[in-house]
This record gives sequence, C-alpha cells and structure tokens, in this order.
Amino acid sequence: MRVVSSAPVVEPAPGVESTPEVESAPAVESATVVESATVVESAPVVESAPEPTESAGLYVHVPFCSAVCPYCDFAVQIGSASERTAFGALLRAEAALWSAWDRPIDTVYVGGGTPSRLDPGQLEPMLAALRSELPVRSDAELFLEANPEDVTPGRVDEWRALGVSFLSLGVQSFHDAELRALGRRHDGREARSAVETSLKGGFDTVSVDLMFGLPGQDLAAWSGNLDTVLALGPEHISCYQLTIHEDTAFGRRRARGRLTEMPESAQADFFASTHARLADAGWEAYEVSNFARAPRHRSQHNLKYWRHLPYLGLGPSAHSFDGARHRWWNHRALHDYARRITRGERAVEADEALDGEALALEALMLGLRTVEGIDLPGYRLRYGVDLHGLNRPLIATLAEEGLVQCEAGALRPTRRGLAVADGLAARFRLA
Repeated sequence: MRVVSSAPVVEPAPGVESTPEVESAPAVESATVVESATVVESAPVVESAPEPTESAGLYVHVPFCSAVCPYCDFAVQIGSASERTAFGALLRAEAALWSAWDRPIDTVYVGGGTPSRLDPGQLEPMLAALRSELPVRSDAELFLEANPEDVTPGRVDEWRALGVSFLSLGVQSFHDAELRALGRRHDGREARSAVETSLKGGFDTVSVDLMFGLPGQDLAAWSGNLDTVLALGPEHISCYQLTIHEDTAFGRRRARGRLTEMPESAQADFFASTHARLADAGWEAYEVSNFARAPRHRSQHNLKYWRHLPYLGLGPSAHSFDGARHRWWNHRALHDYARRITRGERAVEADEALDGEALALEALMLGLRTVEGIDLPGYRLRYGVDLHGLNRPLIATLAEEGLVQCEAGALRPTRRGLAVADGLAARFRLA
C-alpha cells in the first residue's frame, strides 16, 4: 500500500490518465557517498503535542528504485550499490539526531522509492539504529514496501527474520500491456508469483497495490485485475486511481497534448465498480482506496494519518507531525539531505504551525475519507468546533442524498459519500 510520506494531501477519489507510450522521468541528483556522519543536536526544536496518550508512527523514506516510473512524483532516484550503502549510514545518523523524540512509536513503515532494493544486510543495521535511537516499542508493527521483481523465497524469509509483519507489494496490474505502459519492471506472471510467494512467507498481512484508470484500460480489464487479486487471496488490497502530476513523464505528455485524462463520469464508474466488486466478495472499504479482509489487517500506520495522530518522518522528503499543530518536512533532494546530515544537522527544510481552522478542516477532510468518519464529540473537544451544531441543515441534506449517515455521535460517509469525500468536506462550516 502507498504510505503518505508527506503532509496529508487529500486527492479527489476519481482522476485518471492514458497514454500508449512511456518515457523515463529524470532521476534525482545523486548524493555523495558518505561513510559516517557526525551527530549534534541542531535544527528547529518542535513542540510536543500535549498529553501524549497516543503512540506515534515512524516513516522511513528509501529513495532508490531500479527505474523511475513515468507517473511517479515521489523523491526517488536510481542509486548505485555504494549510494545505497551510504544511505544506511545517513539514516542511522538522522535517527540519532531525533533521539529526543519522546512519543512511543508503535508502527514503523519503510517506504519509498523501493525499500526492497536494499539488501537485508543493509536493512538490518538501519532498523537496529531506529530501535536503539528512538522509542520504538518492542511490539511495533513493521511495514515494508517491495516490488514483485524483488520477491524470492529467500528474500521473503530474510524480511520475516527482520520482523516485517506487513508486506506491501507494488503490483499495479496483472496485465502485461498495462504494466509496460506504466514502465514497470515485472510482468503479470511475476506479479502473481510474487503474491503467492509472499503469502507463503508467514507475514501477518500481505497487501497488493493495484491502479485503475491506466492507459487504454476499460472496466473489463480492471475487473480482471480484481478477479485475479481476489483469487490469490491477500489480506489487504489498495486500489488507487492513476493521477497525473505535472513534473513527471506523464505530466509532460499531457502538456504536449499526447495524453488525455479519463472523463469524470468514467472515473466515477471505475470507483463504484471497484467498491461494489470488493464488497460483494466480503471486502468492505475502510478508507477511500483501502480494503482489508478483517479489521486486524487494516494499515495501523496509515490510520495515524487519517486520524491526525503524530508521526515522525526520516529520509529525503519525509514529513512529520507532532499531533498538535506543528508539521515539518525534510529536503527532497538526496544531495541536500546528505549535506545536512553530514554536518550533524537535522535535514528539515521547513516547518509550519497550523492554526485551529486549518487543523479542523484537515481533520474533517481526512476523516470523511474513512468509514469511521468523524467522532463528533471528540472533534468538538479537540478542535473546538461544534460540527453538527453549525451544519444541521447541510447534514440533513447530505443524509437525504445518501452521502452521509449521522448517528450515535458519529458522522460517517456512505459508499457514495466516499466517492466525493473531498467535495463533502468543502461544504461544511467550521465557524
């Protein structure tokens, strides 16, 4: 599953693209190989949230991929073996710079990029440093993203030995033509084999990422992907809509008129078809794009983003939130990140303090993307906003339209409401 490596950015449920050709996006400039880094306490000190009763999440961004996909706008590059080794030293040094972080950590998500590009021998000291420098609980859940071409029985055993309990596979499609259009390095057979191998590995949860709205894709092809993943039987499925970002190969093609986005009506059809098909198979969504066989297989790490809980981000471009009102983010370029860490400084590029209205709006937008919705008394206590009192007529209208349900002190989106979650949030008064 995709993890949020930045501040929660809420995207509309439907939005798509199509192109018959693929070109590589430019790689991020390489970092200088670093053997070690001096550690000193510096960079902005960020306030802790009051009354730290909730555990935090830890996100680690590994910026390496074997190639840069034409739709990807994450901070990634094609790194050499020496650069990957150097990154481990940088990450360990950065963890030491954050040793004053005192909120207990109960989820550790290693994402990217492609963390499976790192050898287990490189991952092991990195994870050990996180546990020694930061308050990572002994029972913290460890998440790892992997691409199908990196999955072998031996690697699966090594990941399990490292403590990985939630393995997320970036499959995207089981159709060869769609995978070629996306610039992926695996084919459909390798994707199916990777899922089967992972399911034999003893992980608590194996998750499969799929993407709809692909170049030339129709509903029949998409239904075939859903049929295949359901037959394979993972515990978690993430279904994302392909989104065109400006500074990518797909974005440049769109700017030249060589790529067109799927009409909104078709986007809505894909979204509705996905949720109906998975619900019929017993997979109810717990968030706009995420489905779990049972509540224990939900991503407890990503739930922290949607519940507005604290998280610390390490690595290039990683964002952090103290759970109160402060957010900060690291330099995106690996060479800038490396320069700061080697000087013994935190790699924070900038930070911001959100005011009460911004926090309340963000919490509303994120909450309405989940089936949990908004706990109205809790929302009022935390943000000082009587959401129900300020919006009684609107809530009644939305309920009549079949978009929300308001009962037992909670405001929850229906399946139809999830499809337009961001639009719903914009209609509410907060003052």
